[in-house]
Formats: sequence, structure tokens, C-alpha cells
Amino acid sequence: MRIATWNVNSITARLPRLLAWLESSGTDVLCVQETKCTAEQFPHEELRAIGYEAAVEATGRWNGVAVVSRVGLADVVHGLPDGPRYEEVAEPRALAATCGPVRVWSVYVPNGREVDHPHFAYKLRWFEALTAAVAGDAAGQRPFAVLGDYNVAPADADVWDTAVFEGATHVTPAERAALAALRGTGLTDVVPRPLKYDHPYTYWDYRQLAFPKNRGMRIDLVYGNAPFAEAVSDAYVDREERKGKGASDHAPVVVDLEV
Repeated sequence: MRIATWNVNSITARLPRLLAWLESSGTDVLCVQETKCTAEQFPHEELRAIGYEAAVEATGRWNGVAVVSRVGLADVVHGLPDGPRYEEVAEPRALAATCGPVRVWSVYVPNGREVDHPHFAYKLRWFEALTAAVAGDAAGQRPFAVLGDYNVAPADADVWDTAVFEGATHVTPAERAALAALRGTGLTDVVPRPLKYDHPYTYWDYRQLAFPKNRGMRIDLVYGNAPFAEAVSDAYVDREERKGKGASDHAPVVVDLEV
């Protein structure tokens, strides 16, 4: 079984590449982030045409998540239970579903913006709600994973230059402590370092030739429980999908399971 996560940075803009990638990669389940569309605008028909169904949590604007599957889609949970609001809005950043033998959450963790910004405090509260929401599945016997754009680099090795990020979000002790608390529920990072190259980044800014210069970050993660981690046979970042015209600024992260 092949499971992946991908921040597509607008599913409308990325749809031709997304459909082609699903077919060429043989992915069974894809967790999508930053759909930037309403639920009504989501391309259900185009996905059905190639054998996939989707559950969507989206309201338009800048967020939105989905789970796309060709192996079943059941027990869907829309939104983060007891999740915090930002400026009185419950943002569409989390969705759970059972796909065949595996249960997944697709998450788009708040960016945080700046350390002294209210969005940063919101980000930490959001992590607390996520940790509480997944604890039961994380400790269970069914393969389970939380996949998505975490907007946190777990370690200094996950950014191209630590000096550039000094005093900025994504690398602070508070954010990394939130990740550690999430792992404390029984989850582990199932994508090893190094992979087939020294720095398996997953995100590169569109500006200043960041991708050609490999000035990236590893912020798209797959955290699985023990049954999920034990079933992993391979994992990789599909850097090729970051190349060329019309690419997202994130690359897909792919995990193969023997389940």
C-alpha cells in the first residue's frame, strides 16, 4: 500500500499535475493540504474518473485539507475536535479517514507567522488539540498516521541554514516541544534521514532560486504509530514533482507499507 502527503498549494492550479502524479506514482491514499478551494469546488469528478474518491474539509481562501483514496474511505472526521479558533474562525486544517486497513489524519498545521504574533500562540494551541485528538488511535493496534504540512522543522538538520531562521518560526523550542508531545502519544517519524540524498527537504520557497540551490526545509512529515511504522518498507521525497513549470512549492512525501 502506498500512502503520501502533499501540500499542493491550490488544487485547482495543480490539478493536471496531481492527476498525472496519482496515476504515475501508483499512490493508494493521498493526504492533501492547502487546497485553496471550497468543498463544492473540489475536483471530485476528475478524481473519480481515475478511480479515486475524496473526503474534503475546505471553505476556500488559504487552507483546506483532503484525503484522496482508491482503497476505501470511511469513518471520516471533519475538522480538529476541540480545536482552537483563530479570530473566531474554525479553520479547515484537519480531516481523518479510514482507508482500507489504515487510518490517517491529513493536517495543515498553522504557520505561526512570527514568534510574537497571535497566530503563533494559536499554532501551539492547535498542536495541543491535535495531540489530544490522535492519542487514542496512536496507542491502538490499527496502523495509524498523521500526515501533512506540520510547519515545523523537527531538527536543525531539517533547514538549509540555521542562521537564516534564527528568531523565526518553524524552528523554535516551543514548536519542537509540541512535536515531541505529539510523538509522546506513540508516534514516530517514519521517513528516515538521510534518504537517497543528504538533505531530504520537502519545501522550497519560490523566490531567490531556492529549489535549484536546495535551500529548503523538511516540514512535511509522516508520524505513524507502532503498527504503521513496523509496516513501512520504503519512504522517499519525490523531488521530481517539485521541478518544472506549475509545481507546488512542496514535494510529495511517499511511504510504502506492507499491510
